[in-house]
Amino acid sequence: MLKSMYSGVSGMRGFQTKLDVIGNNIANVNTVGFKSGRVMFKDIMSQTVSGVTTPVEGTNGGVNSKQIGLGTSIGSVDTLHTGGSAMTTNNPLDLRIDGDGFFAVKLSPDQEAPFLTRAGDFHMDAARNLVTSDGMLVLSSEGAPITLDPATTAFTISQDGTIIQKLGDGTTNSDIKIGVVKVTNPEGLEKVGGSLYRSTPNANLDDLVYTTANNVTDGTGAMVAGQLEMSNVDLTGEFTEMIVAQRGFQANSRIITTSDEVLQEVVNLKR
Repeated sequence: MLKSMYSGVSGMRGFQTKLDVIGNNIANVNTVGFKSGRVMFKDIMSQTVSGVTTPVEGTNGGVNSKQIGLGTSIGSVDTLHTGGSAMTTNNPLDLRIDGDGFFAVKLSPDQEAPFLTRAGDFHMDAARNLVTSDGMLVLSSEGAPITLDPATTAFTISQDGTIIQKLGDGTTNSDIKIGVVKVTNPEGLEKVGGSLYRSTPNANLDDLVYTTANNVTDGTGAMVAGQLEMSNVDLTGEFTEMIVAQRGFQANSRIITTSDEVLQEVVNLKR
């Protein structure tokens, strides 16, 4: 069987994966905190037809090897953690991290490892807990669920995540800070859906450490209240890459068609 046919098949598979990633990016163009993906290709090990010969001074020159490539494969599917555009909502519970860092959330206080997210569209439930739209508990800089004081009449959130609560007696309470987690390698995080990520050994070698926003030492970004971080998907770039992927898919399908025609001619030699 012709090697070119299998090369074309590998190319079609690769571009199909690229189209899948592009489609997911475009579908999430308005998803809060979404980070776009990118497919990178690599060539498959080549078949060596003849090896290298060493030049001998005054006798003969060297000859390069002859190699035939065997197609392509997926090298990686990267998650691009570049910043998304800011959308102003003026909702005091909508938060955006202007820089590095993730919010930490848990399904319940007993959950061992938290999920991480850049989606800061938070809410307050009937028990005055700070929760996500799915009811997950938002964690403080101490790693504990955030619950506002029952006597709170109003509150504001500062750039370091401090919740300044105005109590009914006129005093203020600023003991709670919204937690931020700094990840060494954000691309190593695992997507689990719902704009959530799970930590992996390639994201952080050690356990996650809770810190605060606008922390110069830890390198976390400032927390901006009344704004949300939108998706970082660039529609212009995605549609351009879609055209490239479509043409690449068509070109590889043409390789298969041409290889089939060559095989047909070989079969017809007996006639």
